[in-house]
Amino acid sequence: MFTRDSIRGYLTNLSEAVSYPFETWRGTIGLVFVTLTTYVLLILSTMPEFSLQMLGDGLHWFEYVVVSLTETVYRTDGWTGLGVIVLYALLSGVAVVNAVAQLRLVGLSSLTDLAGVVPGLLASGCASCGAGLLGFLGFAGGLAALPYDGALLRVGGLALLLFFLGRAGHPERCAFTAEATQ
Repeated sequence: MFTRDSIRGYLTNLSEAVSYPFETWRGTIGLVFVTLTTYVLLILSTMPEFSLQMLGDGLHWFEYVVVSLTETVYRTDGWTGLGVIVLYALLSGVAVVNAVAQLRLVGLSSLTDLAGVVPGLLASGCASCGAGLLGFLGFAGGLAALPYDGALLRVGGLALLLFFLGRAGHPERCAFTAEATQ
């Protein structure tokens, strides 16, 4: 069962994990890069055929595609849909920066805390169709059959990101305290 101390510890770990990328310029630049890349990828995945056709004609359509698909998400789902994509992109950026820091500090064995982020990266994010990156892999039809057009899957992906970020905590500190020190 959850106790006040365990919830407080989890929230402290989550706060440290989210603030870690802002401790250095390198982390902040990595966060901005990954967040923007994830946002663009999620926006392009809202209408994969349109994105592929327009960008196949030339990269000079890139700005038009991103702006028009952002507007489409806003017009279909409002601020909530756009907020889900932005929040998902931001949390993905935090998770990637923290995973890189853990990999750099401890090695491959440290990535077990953030390994649960991968299903969230594949399944959620797309606010207009519910397909996320799975739409690019050909699973959009299966996700369209889900209740609420896959909204529960998107919320589940965000919850998964938050859970594993809170579980992992600050990449340079141990998230678990010894019983003797408490």
